[in-house]
Amino acid sequence: MASVIPRNSEWINDSVVGFNPDKNFVTLKDGSKVHYEYLVLALGLQLNFHLVKGLIEGLKSDPRICSNYSIRTVGKTFPALQAFEGGNAIFTVPATPIKCGGAPQKIMYLAEEYFNKTGKRDKANVLFNTSLGVMFVVKHYSEKLYVIAKDRGIHVNFKHSLIEVRPETGEAIFKKLDSESGETATFKYDFLHVTPPMSAPDVISKSVLSDAAGFLNVNKETLQHVKYDNIFGVGDCTNIPTSKTAAAAAGQCGVLSKNLMAKMKGSNDFKSKYNGYTSCPLVTSSSKCILAEFDFTNTPTETFPFDQSKERRSMFLLKSYGLPPMYWLMMTKGLWHGPGAFRKIFNFWRS
Repeated sequence: MASVIPRNSEWINDSVVGFNPDKNFVTLKDGSKVHYEYLVLALGLQLNFHLVKGLIEGLKSDPRICSNYSIRTVGKTFPALQAFEGGNAIFTVPATPIKCGGAPQKIMYLAEEYFNKTGKRDKANVLFNTSLGVMFVVKHYSEKLYVIAKDRGIHVNFKHSLIEVRPETGEAIFKKLDSESGETATFKYDFLHVTPPMSAPDVISKSVLSDAAGFLNVNKETLQHVKYDNIFGVGDCTNIPTSKTAAAAAGQCGVLSKNLMAKMKGSNDFKSKYNGYTSCPLVTSSSKCILAEFDFTNTPTETFPFDQSKERRSMFLLKSYGLPPMYWLMMTKGLWHGPGAFRKIFNFWRS
């Protein structure tokens, strides 16, 4: 963290436990108060493993259960793949907003490829149990992803939300979200990758700053809080209606910096507006990727002059070797706010 904080900034190495927006201060875990003139909140999402019955215990005791979403559990994934000898390999998506909406599929495609390479595929029944009714929120990409899954023999179960795991019997219980009677389905598992339910951190969801769903309540275009005009928000903790990705945060930061500067100069007439741009590199193998880009309306806003809904090695190389330095060397220094300028250039060739 210290390596990316601006030199002239003070890093208070403590967590916030409360807000008092009427008196302009935050309370820290140690009990001290920090007063502010302006406040920017970028607290990310909270992982709620506890909302799935038996999951916390299962992650501790069952080597077949893993999750790439936590530093405490990601180390279990590859050993679980190595130990898998056949049976049901299940990948889940919860019925909540999540960070990087494509990640549950990425690990599934990579795992399926690994089973092929290690001679286990014929013994593997790969299942994608998702709370959504589609493969992806944008139709342009969802249809292609469904075809990929079908062609690779991956069984997709829509409207299935994980509610319980039973390590002692190797069972995962899913609520059928399209069942009016609350019907459930029980699956035996031999490998289980769980994407946990998520929410804004409790410190936001239990405060006056949140909306009814518990997310930071901001104007989706200006990023200013809807009630407290000296508070702004960016990233996953907000109720901005777009997919929660680093690409979205980059675009939002560009808008935020301009609008915050305008506010500090006494103006509420914000010229900079966020259009919902977000991007998700959907890795489908160890050499190919679909680069999804879209806006508030789930309309594709693709940068390159070709159909990005197709699996491409070029997009995999961009994801693997272009995006990491772009993040560390540009985005964290406020030098990258999205590919808008490049899109204008490349789209000239589209037309």
